[in-house]
Amino acid sequence: MNLSSIELEATNLALWITLCTAICSLAAEWWHSRRIQRAAHMAFGQIGQARSWTRLAPLIRIVALTAMVWGLVTLFFIRPRTANYDKIPAGGYRHLIIAWDVSPSMQLDDGGIDLRKQKKRTRSQRGAKVLLSLFERIALDQVRISIVAFFTSAKPVVIDTHDLNVVKNILDDLPLDRAFDPGKTSVISGIKESVKLAKEWEPNSTTLLVVSDGDTLPDTGLPNLPPSISKVLVAGVGDPRRGVFIDGHMSRQNSRVLRQLAKRLGGEYVDVNNIQIPTSQLVEMAGVRNLVDPGEKGRRELALTCVTTGAALLALLPAGLAFFGSPWQIRRSSNPVLKDKQLK
Repeated sequence: MNLSSIELEATNLALWITLCTAICSLAAEWWHSRRIQRAAHMAFGQIGQARSWTRLAPLIRIVALTAMVWGLVTLFFIRPRTANYDKIPAGGYRHLIIAWDVSPSMQLDDGGIDLRKQKKRTRSQRGAKVLLSLFERIALDQVRISIVAFFTSAKPVVIDTHDLNVVKNILDDLPLDRAFDPGKTSVISGIKESVKLAKEWEPNSTTLLVVSDGDTLPDTGLPNLPPSISKVLVAGVGDPRRGVFIDGHMSRQNSRVLRQLAKRLGGEYVDVNNIQIPTSQLVEMAGVRNLVDPGEKGRRELALTCVTTGAALLALLPAGLAFFGSPWQIRRSSNPVLKDKQLK
């Protein structure tokens, strides 16, 4: 049984427990309401009823208890957010080489929507966002990052740095395509330059991450990977279905080419135009700092909110009902005659 199936079963179990809780709470509230109707005059005096807002109390209790149970069960099954670093190889730090496509097609705006700026993202911007998310989930103090920019040829622009600001500056829409002669994109050039860079490093210490839209020349002349590269990941950006016209042709994410490239390199292909790189793909990449996917992180935060809100409602509701639930109680406490009778 793999990790994803376990997570699915845990999610289903949480939903079933929550559903059972809701049904039991509904039955208990129905039974409680019948008791209140029989004792209404003793509880609320001659009026025989509470304030109108108290009709929401059963619903509030059901929702609060159900939300709290779902949150607790979900938190129980979510993996703990503990530091869980891979061991650093005997030769030192792990290496991450990013083969970064800087061709003009990477500036086409089919990389999704930037909700904060309310405008479309370019393929390059989408790739940068995916990489920044990756950096948040690996132990950067154990990793050295290199970036190889490629277009018609390839050039290393950052070599073995631990300075994230330097990396961010490179990814921040710099017009690196101007450093190359015009022509067709050659992803093979980027891979060859990356292989040359990693050749002298320790065995099994390096991950090669290719970020491209796949709008490239045929991948002929693929080099053999050195022993230092233990994992290859090909991340595709751009819409794989709908093309955009550029340079005399329709450009789209060529998932077929990227998938074939990943297969020939013995790696994996991920379409990251709408999702992040799964955390499960990062375990061999570098020391993983947080084994929680962004989706799982969102569930954790939602579960914590449900537990906190549900507990607060269940704690505050009895006090609200006691002090503000019945107008008869307020008048009784303010009537001096009733006070004297109570004292006697």
